[in-house]
Amino acid sequence: MTADTSTEAPATDKKLKADKMPFGRWMRIVGWRHIVAIIMVIWALFPVLYVITLAFSGGNTLTAACPPSKTGLGALSCLIPSTFSLDNFTTILTSDQWPFAVWFRNTVVLATLNSFLALLMGAAAAFAFSRLRFKGRRMGLLLLMLVQMFPAVLALTAIFILLQAIGDVFPMFGLRSIWGLLLVYLGGALGVNTFLMKGYFDTIPVDIDESARIDGAGHVKIFFGLIMRLALPILVVVFFVSFTATFNELPMAQQILPDPDNTTLAVGLNGLVSNPLLQQWGLMAAGGLMAAVPMLIVFAITQRSLTTGLTAGAVKG
Repeated sequence: MTADTSTEAPATDKKLKADKMPFGRWMRIVGWRHIVAIIMVIWALFPVLYVITLAFSGGNTLTAACPPSKTGLGALSCLIPSTFSLDNFTTILTSDQWPFAVWFRNTVVLATLNSFLALLMGAAAAFAFSRLRFKGRRMGLLLLMLVQMFPAVLALTAIFILLQAIGDVFPMFGLRSIWGLLLVYLGGALGVNTFLMKGYFDTIPVDIDESARIDGAGHVKIFFGLIMRLALPILVVVFFVSFTATFNELPMAQQILPDPDNTTLAVGLNGLVSNPLLQQWGLMAAGGLMAAVPMLIVFAITQRSLTTGLTAGAVKG
């Protein structure tokens, strides 16, 4: 008896091609989401594109970017610059009336120093509340939370009087001084940063501290050598938040640094359009575009760690 050596040919895999979804059904299930997303993107990008168009238009009025004759859907063509001029940039950079370079320098110095100092102060306070046990610890946390419930603008009068009194003794830290404004920023950011970093520090195992103490490490070495390294993601988040908040802050800076010759970008650019009789919208748009450069640089540098810190903070905090 001979064995049947013939084998059955393997069945060929047939690729199942999904039937094309009718347009009406696709629109009901998926299409409307795409339309909503496109509308939201256009809504978000419209102010940015309009500011860019206005900055390069060479004019100083809002109609310089889009004439009143263009209405309805025709106004969308205003988002594409029809003219390209650097007059607004040249004027604001070379004008003696609007010292843009001084505004830019003050803002970058304030934002950078405040971010680093607020980060260090908040991290030190968070380490103390997270790792140390001392009398008044719980009450201190409650007081920090209570202080943060009141907007800083409500304390504007008290801050003004306090800086005026400090200026009589230490003029360097009084009114009309960027260093006095720096003190205000540091005090306002301490509570928020402390709570934010304490929640992250609590997730770091205490066993690491105990192991370091066995090897002879003190609180300072544990803080700078271990905790600060392990908490790098949340430190980046705090730095970025502090930098952006300081860079864009207006009410405090407007009261403490009212002099247009020595103020911040937010106050200076606001002054270009705050006077109803003389509004320099083109100069404001050009200055705003240049002011966005440091923000984009900081975001590009901290983007990866910023995403990690926000994700980890959402899970661990």
